[in-house]
Formats: sequence, C-alpha cells, structure tokens
Amino acid sequence: MIGNYKIITLCGSTRFRDEFIAGQKRLTLEGNIVISVGLFGHSGDEEVWLEKTKLMLDDMHKRKIDLSDEIFVINVGGYIGSSTRSEIEYALMTNKAVRYLEPVH
Repeated sequence: MIGNYKIITLCGSTRFRDEFIAGQKRLTLEGNIVISVGLFGHSGDEEVWLEKTKLMLDDMHKRKIDLSDEIFVINVGGYIGSSTRSEIEYALMTNKAVRYLEPVH
C-alpha cells in the first residue's frame, strides 16, 4: 500500500449535486477515500422520498459515518438541513472530525 488514507463521508443536501461531485473529486485527489450519497433526491432520484427508503438511507449514511475518520459537510450558502444537522450531531457524538465547505456562522 502506498499511503495511509483518511476516510471522509460527504454530508449535505442532495440539492447540491454538483458540489458533492466536485468535493468528492477534490478530496480524492488530496489522497482521501471518499464516501458519498448513493442517490440525489433533490436532483431527480424520486425513490428517495418513499418513507421506507428514506429511513434506510438515513440509517445507512450514519453507518458510512461509522466507517469514516471525519465528515465533510457540503453547506452551500451556509445551508444545513435537518438530516444533515442530525448527521453532524451523530459524527460529533462518535468523535469524528467535522469540516465544512463554507465557514459556519
């Protein structure tokens, strides 16, 4: 193995699809293993809005956080929705580092 790679999970509203893709690319090129969302509900993946699916995806994302060293929050314009806020709280509760795309106020 060449390096010791940090594992980072991306969190944020799926309305920011382009920013997720750009963040994944940048963090990967910086030498990190990046875990992202599997679906973009706000960008056309309608399956997300089925209640059973949403519950599964929310839980699955917390398992991704469990696998990670830190999370990187895609907070375009400072926006952090309730699901993302829950993920941030979970990450902090499990002693994961939290970084943000944009400064938080």
